[in-house]
Amino acid sequence: MEKIPMTRRGHKALEAELKQLKSVERPTIIQAIAEARELGDLKENAEYHSAREKQGFIEGRIKELEAILSLVEVIDPSSLSGAIKFGATVTLVDEDTDEEKTWQIVGEHEANIEQGLLNMKSPLARSLIGKEEGDSVEVRTPGGDRSYEVLNIEYL
Repeated sequence: MEKIPMTRRGHKALEAELKQLKSVERPTIIQAIAEARELGDLKENAEYHSAREKQGFIEGRIKELEAILSLVEVIDPSSLSGAIKFGATVTLVDEDTDEEKTWQIVGEHEANIEQGLLNMKSPLARSLIGKEEGDSVEVRTPGGDRSYEVLNIEYL
């Protein structure tokens, strides 16, 4: 299988979610199922069916997280430098609106656009890879073509 690049912060977040699911959510739902069973007829027991459905979701997420974590390659951006690559924190200016934005290019499992974490497979990130400060970047997005200038590249 192919390794999944991820920052240390993203790796820790997934490990924390897995720990929460295994040590808190799983025991809670097992207890809820046991209590629902005590209520009697399982065919018409809404609490039981709801708890079993939630258990299925939790077990599925645990398996998904374990699979992802088994393939993770943690990359420390602070040890990198130069042109834009995975882990870079990039400040761009929109050449049409002069609006500045800062994003860090991260793995797909830790991406969160509201937090400035840009999926490395996104059109913007793919077009930024290999660029230097001062370069212009043309990006085709669902909202139309955009043009950005790279103002700053940092590896934090």
